[in-house]
Amino acid sequence: MADVTTPTTPGPRPASATAAGRAGSGHEFDSAKTRTQGQIVLRRFLRHRLAMTSFAVLVLLVLFAFAGPLFWSFSYEDSSSGSYLAPSGAHPLGTTEVGKDMLALLMRGTQYSIEIALVVSLLATAMGVVLGALAGYLRGFVDATVMRLVDLLLILPYIAVAAIIIRTVSGSWYMVALVLALFHWMQIARITRAETLSLAQREFVEAARACGAGTWRIIFKHLVPNMIGSITVNATLTVATAVLAEAGLSFIGLGVQLPDTSLGVIVSENYPQVVQRPWLFWGPFLVIVLISLTINFIGDGLRDAFDPRQTKVRA
Repeated sequence: MADVTTPTTPGPRPASATAAGRAGSGHEFDSAKTRTQGQIVLRRFLRHRLAMTSFAVLVLLVLFAFAGPLFWSFSYEDSSSGSYLAPSGAHPLGTTEVGKDMLALLMRGTQYSIEIALVVSLLATAMGVVLGALAGYLRGFVDATVMRLVDLLLILPYIAVAAIIIRTVSGSWYMVALVLALFHWMQIARITRAETLSLAQREFVEAARACGAGTWRIIFKHLVPNMIGSITVNATLTVATAVLAEAGLSFIGLGVQLPDTSLGVIVSENYPQVVQRPWLFWGPFLVIVLISLTINFIGDGLRDAFDPRQTKVRA
């Protein structure tokens, strides 16, 4: 008679193992479920070493410019010190021809340059996003008009045109910021238009349109939030571009005018001393370079963090 083998069934898993498995899988699921897009972007940015280093340097520069004068013993308006004093403990960067402390003047110039760059970035980003989104969403005549205006402004030598306007109207720092903003929105508008053309075909936009949502509501509630990554990156990079543009205009004497000052003005005033007293020239020059480099690296970090296709920095 053939042997009949009774199939054996595996015994029940230990309760501790089952509970541990459920706890482990539940923890992973919960952490993945509760992590929002903003948290993922933040984690990516915080793990971008070059961007975080640049951010720390930029924070130090901002503290130097805005908090430094509160603790420094000399004012940028004080000209009671001697002319062209060499660097010392009292004057780490020496003094200018009229006896002003160079470090105090550098703090003031950095303040104005940062303020100008931020105003330019905010105004240019607002103009570029609104006009670019309108052109991409409405198309037709509006699209053609905005794009022809963009093409016209892009072919103009904006440094020369900006210099003429500033020279004619006013050389105050806010006028310089306004004029520079008028020539920095075009690239942002082009990028925003291209993204709007793609997003306008999505189902959520069609659904909003079917529900009776108006043009402005669709643009600001549905389109702009989905472009926040590119908008943030371009706004950041515009700050660096504005710093260099303002420094260039002020260096040739067609930007910020006295009694206002900026890093470009300080570089221009002390350029004749680049050989005999190089610290007067290289101090503000290096600050301009540091601001531009740090903001560009921060922009690179934001781009890598917002772009899900990036693999350099994992979430």
